[in-house]
Amino acid sequence: MSAISELSTLAKRKGPVTAAEKKANGRDNKAAYIFLLPWLVGLVAITIGPMLMSLYLSFTDYNLLQPPEWTGLDNFIRMLSDARLHNSLGVTFTYVFVGVPLQLAVALLIALVLDKGLRGLPFYRSVFYLPSLLGGSVAVAILWKQIFGTTGLVNQVLAMFGVQGPGWISDPSTALGSIVLLHVWTFGAPMIIFLAGLRQIPVMYYEAARVDGAGTLQQFWRITLPMLSPIIFFNLVLQIIGSFQSFTQAFIVSGGNGGPSDSTMFFTLYLYQKGFGQFDMGYASAMAWFLLVIIGVFTAINFIAAKYWVFYDD
Repeated sequence: MSAISELSTLAKRKGPVTAAEKKANGRDNKAAYIFLLPWLVGLVAITIGPMLMSLYLSFTDYNLLQPPEWTGLDNFIRMLSDARLHNSLGVTFTYVFVGVPLQLAVALLIALVLDKGLRGLPFYRSVFYLPSLLGGSVAVAILWKQIFGTTGLVNQVLAMFGVQGPGWISDPSTALGSIVLLHVWTFGAPMIIFLAGLRQIPVMYYEAARVDGAGTLQQFWRITLPMLSPIIFFNLVLQIIGSFQSFTQAFIVSGGNGGPSDSTMFFTLYLYQKGFGQFDMGYASAMAWFLLVIIGVFTAINFIAAKYWVFYDD
């Protein structure tokens, strides 16, 4: 008898489960737990354990060399008067609130173009996705630093037109903008998700709209955006969470000091300096949990606001 027939017979049969069936189910459960064991060990040892240790250290004075000393809420109170922390929050919020909308807008625009049925679509899709794989790497951050340096490629192109370009990385007024541009450049992942969402919108909606005389912009605002709103919401939540955790770009571009004049001092970079530069691990742990709270609050706000602008087909 085939496995499908056995399952069908078990499903149709009524009455209590026999001892033999209980024994077989027990063996299946044991096998499942054995296969899950490596993941469970990793979850406890690599994720849950360090998180609980970090939570404990956030209430202590710990410098990696001496045993932790319990200080209660002192680390969290220190944040209220830490000017550099306040500045790092401002830099991070600017990066998130400017970079994420721009990145999603570019990703949606490219997805709309690719959705028109271009020849060689798989090639273009791969090329546009590539920056998302490389954008967070050290190598690309170094390349970006060279491109926007005083004698970098951008200024060389401007010099061809007789324009004296600034030191984009060394000027406090443009340094953060160059990192935001790097973030926008990594639009590949949300673009792929947008493209998949566009392919799921029924063509009959656009055909009916054209019959009623709707133009391209009207179709976009009345059909594409509402139907794509769950995908926009998904990308928005993911990109906000990821942007708050950005570290590599600012670390490489600024040389690890958040300069010039702390204009690229991301919250994560300041956390790194406190924890691994000054060995103030207790304060760094408190900062990490504060960042978790910030991300949680913005995620909750997004989910609460979603009911006013996210529309589902059902």
